[in-house]
Amino acid sequence: MGRYAEPLSKLFVAFARLGKHDKVLDVGCGPGALTAHLLSVGAEVSAIDPSPPFIDAIRTRFPDIDARLGSAEELPFPTAFFDAALAQLVVHFMTDPLVAVRQMARVTRRGGVIAACVWDGPTGALAPFWDAVHRIDPGGEDEALLSGAHRGHLTELFEAAGLRDVDEVALAVEFVHPTFEEWWEPYTYGVGPAGDYVQRLDGDRRAALKAVARDRLGGGPFTVTANAWAARGTV
Repeated sequence: MGRYAEPLSKLFVAFARLGKHDKVLDVGCGPGALTAHLLSVGAEVSAIDPSPPFIDAIRTRFPDIDARLGSAEELPFPTAFFDAALAQLVVHFMTDPLVAVRQMARVTRRGGVIAACVWDGPTGALAPFWDAVHRIDPGGEDEALLSGAHRGHLTELFEAAGLRDVDEVALAVEFVHPTFEEWWEPYTYGVGPAGDYVQRLDGDRRAALKAVARDRLGGGPFTVTANAWAARGTV
């Protein structure tokens, strides 16, 4: 998702109203798309992720930041330590989103910002993939049912966590794929729900899915417009 996450980071940080000298925690940092943009605007960044390969990657990429292995539900940071805590494309993978957002609020000072964004289920970055899946497997369970994947889900979560002045908006990014193969290849890596789905298919069904997706998208170049929901609240 890095190819979509990088342009989304710019919109997300602007929405969160963060900038130079803000002390920010990147929750579920992955390989560092959001961290990179936060650093580019002058923020002081710490990061955490439950995946050892991602933490290894972000430590290599940004050796001077505090990057820790851990979960959003048990953040290993002091109370009221940050000015803001952000979670980009992570809420829908949290074991307990409500506990995690409360933890984000705990480690953020009073008056600080908590913000999260997730892809919209029907029109997010993975929508073309799941559309192809449903043409051959109408009962295939996609990410549209995950936390935050529809308008209002993040607002409900933030308000349940006790945040104030919650605002939710739609963000949209566009990415031009030069070829179909460039779009398809990442789905074969077994990463995330989409990758897991492809890995479970036998050779014939994988070929059928690929053919349906190619028929829908064409050989390239083509543009994917990915829509996301973003929410911001105050501690």
